[in-house]
Amino acid sequence: MVRRSVIKGCGAYLPARVVTNADLAAMVDTSDEWITQRTGIKSRHVAAEGELTSDLALAAAKAALAHAGVDASEVDLIVLGTATPDNTFPATAVKVQAGLGITRGAAFDVQAVCSGFIFALSVADNFIRAGQARTALVIGAETFSRILDWQDRTTCVLFGDGAGAVVLQAEEGRGDASDQGILSTHLHSDGRQHDLLYVDGGPSSTQTVGHVRMAGQEVFKHAVVNLAEVVGEALAANGLEASAIDWLIPHQANRRIIEGTGRKLKLPPEKVVITVDHHGNTSAASIPLALCEAVMDGRVKRGDMLLLEAMGGGFTWGAALVRW
Repeated sequence: MVRRSVIKGCGAYLPARVVTNADLAAMVDTSDEWITQRTGIKSRHVAAEGELTSDLALAAAKAALAHAGVDASEVDLIVLGTATPDNTFPATAVKVQAGLGITRGAAFDVQAVCSGFIFALSVADNFIRAGQARTALVIGAETFSRILDWQDRTTCVLFGDGAGAVVLQAEEGRGDASDQGILSTHLHSDGRQHDLLYVDGGPSSTQTVGHVRMAGQEVFKHAVVNLAEVVGEALAANGLEASAIDWLIPHQANRRIIEGTGRKLKLPPEKVVITVDHHGNTSAASIPLALCEAVMDGRVKRGDMLLLEAMGGGFTWGAALVRW
């Protein structure tokens, strides 16, 4: 028997304010048709003034704990993926920890931009496998609206705010693909591609927050190749064919990238979870938001095989194979 991380529940939070493509067209030189055709995005949620990443994360964490039927006092690890923390330090995760009334264990942030949730999930899974934690909260939370240049029509139309979370608990399994829980995670980075997607600020360089800058076409090309490779890696590691996947739950960056990955796996479109149309790109929050939506509406059922994958600035990319 081997120690596994089983996802006991999930939760999500989206800010109340919805910004449509028509709203953006009134601000910058763009149109609903232009945005929809290139990205598949129709609307996105934007945090209210004074609504922080920690507020979004805390709400999602509470929802996940309630869905899992787990009390906050049982949590001994919080790993939060975010590129938009409340402060340079301390970690946003410790604010969530305090908000939940947890006074034991560890809480820290992971920064891998849009791959942040996959990286955070991998870290928490490894803590559980090693016996250093029993119950973990893994959160992806972002307020990307705070680092957008609202005059740059190539980036401001893409992103939204939100948070999603899952609760992991240690259980014993057989050690094969029939086990419930996280079967494997696979992480990659390539710092040579820094200039294709980055924020032009930071405490060490400019002492400012800065704005997102992106070479969209180049990022698209790398995403198609990197995601295909890491998906193949995840399947091979578990001795599975693509036909074993019940649901592809990808990072929600661009509808064309998502549909392209689905085609490579020969998955029918109805087996690919897409939320980018009404969430936009919520960076580290996008996978748990999409997962939670599919769980809550009944699409994802216990025993289903899920493939999670993402790519973000850095570049970073990764995948996780999970039996729900």
